[in-house]
Amino acid sequence: MTVTGLPARRATHGSTALRGGRAWRPTPYQVFGLLFWLVMTLAYWRVPLCCDAGQHAAVVERLKDSLLHPRHPTADLPGTGSPYYSPYAVAQGVFARLTGLGGWEVVRLAGPVNLLVLLTGLGRLVRALTPRPWAPVLALCAMTLLWGTEPLWWSGFMGLLSMTGNLGYPSAFATGLTFWAWALTAERAGDTGRVRYVGPDGRRGMAGYAGLGVLYGTVLLVHPITSVAAMTGAVAFVAAWQRSWSWAVVARWAVTGGAAALTAAVWPYFDAFTLVGNSGVDEIHRPLYDGLTAHCWLALPAGLPALWLRARRAGVADRPGTWRSAWRDPLVLMAALDVLVVAYGGVSGHFTYGRALGLTLLAPQLAVAVELAAPRPWRPGRRLLGAVAAGAALTGFLTAQGGAVVPRSLDPVGFEQPRHWPSYAWAAQYVRPGEPVIADGYYAVRSLPGYGADLAVPVWPDPALDEAERARRAADVRAYLSPSSTRAGRDAIARRYHVRWLLLTRQHRLPEEAVVVAWSERTGEVLARVPR
Repeated sequence: MTVTGLPARRATHGSTALRGGRAWRPTPYQVFGLLFWLVMTLAYWRVPLCCDAGQHAAVVERLKDSLLHPRHPTADLPGTGSPYYSPYAVAQGVFARLTGLGGWEVVRLAGPVNLLVLLTGLGRLVRALTPRPWAPVLALCAMTLLWGTEPLWWSGFMGLLSMTGNLGYPSAFATGLTFWAWALTAERAGDTGRVRYVGPDGRRGMAGYAGLGVLYGTVLLVHPITSVAAMTGAVAFVAAWQRSWSWAVVARWAVTGGAAALTAAVWPYFDAFTLVGNSGVDEIHRPLYDGLTAHCWLALPAGLPALWLRARRAGVADRPGTWRSAWRDPLVLMAALDVLVVAYGGVSGHFTYGRALGLTLLAPQLAVAVELAAPRPWRPGRRLLGAVAAGAALTGFLTAQGGAVVPRSLDPVGFEQPRHWPSYAWAAQYVRPGEPVIADGYYAVRSLPGYGADLAVPVWPDPALDEAERARRAADVRAYLSPSSTRAGRDAIARRYHVRWLLLTRQHRLPEEAVVVAWSERTGEVLARVPR
């Protein structure tokens, strides 16, 4: 007998019978994201750590030695006030203390972890923009290829080639956290959040907004300049998608801002609100504005039309026939705000704001991805946009990014290859952690602190060391290395900074009192001991 009016359970067969449902199938982004994670992890590990890696390894070494009161990252000085001692670095220091690993090893292992945060954050962000399943895959391609025809080797810039060097840096982790923060902001502003964010009364609880603020505050502590772009993105999503405003809504977003400020304010290692705008740091970033077009123009031929389409749709949807509400699209508004930030840095001389370019290009890159993920059939305009984007991506791969994944031995066209810096393990086996060194080589002064050694004069500006003091130290080192220096003068400088070692290139004469201990066959540098 058949009973009508009652729901019947569909019969299940095979491997799904025990679960009573369909078999799990990975999304396109899960498949290609995993492949990308594997390939880029291997690409990152095959390249010797270089550039800022020595600085970050030095931070881990200092925290490993003293978690609560670390010394200056690269000098025999107190480290109070140094922005390198962020929550990210402290977590690395704890990991190093628990495992016994050195700074270089921890930075190396951080690469795939940061990449995982980056990829999951990007996927979540794109899903907040569109449900199209291929949009995150295309966003990943756009983010890594649509840059310029000249390689841009800076932390915080997520081109393929740059990733081979900076995946282990705090900037990569902060970028991933920013993607997560934007996604959660978009969900709240657009009322697309999941059930767990809704309270018993049907309204979103304050705890979720406070937690979001803690996330933004963490970005500020981990990488302050990334937080500038993170803030503009947050403003863009809230301004564009928060359609209903009331005192309750204002209070919730105020809780987010307050939680972010409080998170940064209570961090005991440094003052996060005094970092951006430092004159010494600004001068270092001046080269970012040199050849700016060559570093980013490939994102424009397809990105600007995609943003134009989004702006037009937003305006038409809000008020048919007008453009007055084009700012209702978050990517359009984000692009406009970020361009203002970068332009302000160039005009004002605060060149540090040029680092925001790493996320400024994300808006057109995401816009292209969302447009090209639309279901077929495509109209002629979208087909043209796809052809332009594919051509730009191929151009970027062949001219600037391909060397990241194509080794030199298999390179058929002469790709730009990642940098291969020399190792200074040969010198570190003699120099004990905490012993000051006078070095004159470009690579040496940026690498040796990663083994625990100190420098008489730090390379990078740091609020933990007054710039006038750093300039005085640099002048003393120049006087020590001068051919006209005297034994008495050199001894006085060595005593002043407790110098124990010299690591010199062929450009400088070795003082007569120094004793050679080792030398590098690759670089020709000499390690010598200075008598006490």
